[in-house]
Amino acid sequence: MGEYFLPILMVVALIGGIFTGYPVAFLLAGLGVVFCFLADIPVLFLGTVVSRIFTGTLANWLLLAVPLFVFMGLMLEKSGAAKKLLMSLERLFAGMRGGLAISVAVLGIVMAASTGIIGASVVLLGVLSLPVMLKQKYDKGLASGIICASGTLGILIPPSIMLVLVGDILQISVGDLFMGAMIPGLVLGALYIGYILGVAFLAPHKAPAGVVDVNDKRPLWLALASDLLAPVILIMGVLGSIIAGIATPTEAAAIGAAGTLILAAFSGELTYANVRDSVMETGKTTGMILFVAIGATCFSVIFKRVGGDVMIEDVVTTFASGPYGTLAVVMILIFILGFFLEWIEISYIVLPLFAPIIAGLDFGLDLTRDQQLTWFAILVAINLQTSFLTPPFGYALFYLKGIAPPGLTMGDIYRSIIPFVILQLIGLSLAISFPGLVLWLPKLVTG
Repeated sequence: MGEYFLPILMVVALIGGIFTGYPVAFLLAGLGVVFCFLADIPVLFLGTVVSRIFTGTLANWLLLAVPLFVFMGLMLEKSGAAKKLLMSLERLFAGMRGGLAISVAVLGIVMAASTGIIGASVVLLGVLSLPVMLKQKYDKGLASGIICASGTLGILIPPSIMLVLVGDILQISVGDLFMGAMIPGLVLGALYIGYILGVAFLAPHKAPAGVVDVNDKRPLWLALASDLLAPVILIMGVLGSIIAGIATPTEAAAIGAAGTLILAAFSGELTYANVRDSVMETGKTTGMILFVAIGATCFSVIFKRVGGDVMIEDVVTTFASGPYGTLAVVMILIFILGFFLEWIEISYIVLPLFAPIIAGLDFGLDLTRDQQLTWFAILVAINLQTSFLTPPFGYALFYLKGIAPPGLTMGDIYRSIIPFVILQLIGLSLAISFPGLVLWLPKLVTG
């Protein structure tokens, strides 16, 4: 235990610092510098940190996709396409028990495939559907849970900002990650819808059939077709260009950003105020991600230097038995870390430590190293969805609370996510048990 005193102290200091509310990016970098002196590491060693920051982060062409995807998501929200589609989906499921909740789940899937902005998705779904669901006497837990869970699908279903960063961290194809995440993301969406149908059947009072008040005189088929057209074209333009090999993820992100501008122009929402607000928010979000990446680089380099990577490997090998036992221990550790850390910190700090361990295991699946890392990366992405929902730092919960009516307490929201976290863990178990859910599409397209 004595040999691991400093890495354990670094982890404890990080978790304790997070509870103080101090910005995580500065906390990570500061702890790296402090422990550099505590461990009596030569100050010149910090020069390697600076080199990694410039060559691995700031000069990385792939990471240009991050602000472009962020801008795409924000402009899509301002275009009004999501609101129109929700109204059409409400008409489609009108008179069906749980119909409005199913509409929210379907819209969450469509939005996730159009934008990877979790905060924007949860807030938009909450603003559009929560007051209506509560008015229709939906159970507060079901209404809150489906909004939070559906809003977090954007971290998994491509184009996902997290998958772009993970691809860069693990040095594997982002296109393969996008393709590998599609089926698991749809499976999670199907699990949510199945849960809603189950609640509607077993406890009809929790998911009543509502009356839709929509001033849309178009035939339903025409309304659905026209409201789905723009998101589908956008999705095909971004994902289709990557899968077909026409564009890199960065170029596809530029296609998506341009597409949302065109969509906003057609809907009459391409105003100076909307573009200005989207650019400002894009700058803030991108700056936050990059600052965390810089801080995490400093923290992780010093953490490895004081023996943190050896400590993690010893913990995993001590509690694990066989390849799948090792994978289970890693998934449990990541799940627990999700209670305290954001996906960005986990990705930059934990993945470089765990990936070599997983890559060296033989699961008997006859996979190449890149295929095994792709499978592992998607498992981590499914796992990290829970980090948005689990207290005390489940950001989706706070996004929803920020726009919820006074009658919906934080306790209600905390309780609401329990079944959806269980559903996410079921989805994770399916992806572990059936690797083909992740690897079938990449193998089909790229061989």
